[in-house]
Amino acid sequence: MPARRGGCLCGAVRYEVEGALAPIQLCHCGQCRKAQGSAFAANIPVAASAFRLLQGEEVLREHRATPGKRRVFCGACGGPIFSQRDDALGALRLRAGTLDGDTGLEVGFHIQAASRAAWWPIDDDRPAYPGAGPA
Repeated sequence: MPARRGGCLCGAVRYEVEGALAPIQLCHCGQCRKAQGSAFAANIPVAASAFRLLQGEEVLREHRATPGKRRVFCGACGGPIFSQRDDALGALRLRAGTLDGDTGLEVGFHIQAASRAAWWPIDDDRPAYPGAGPA
C-alpha cells in the first residue's frame, strides 16, 4: 500500500504515513472538543515508526493540557496534527482530517461518549464507549 500524505491547513507541515490505517476513532472528551473546536476529535491510531515528517518540523509546537500527553500542532496556522502519550511513544493519534483526499476510511467507534457535547447526539450505529474504549 502506498504511503498516505497529509498536512496542516496552511501547508507548512507535511507528512506521510505508511501502511494500512485503522478505523477512525471519535473522541468526545472535553479536551479533544476544546483542542479541535468541535464536537469531537477524529483520530487514527498510528505506529510512530509509520509516521514521517516531510516538512515543517521548525513550525511544529506542542501543548500539554494533561501531564504525560502532548498535542502537536502547526505553529503557523494552529492546525492539529497528532497527539502522543509519554508512556506510549511507539504510537500516536493522527488527526484524520489532516489526511489528503478521500481516505476511504470509516468511523470505527466513539470514545468518551459520556463526555459528549450536549448539542451533538451520537446517533449512528457505531459502538459508543462511555470512557476510553477498547485497548
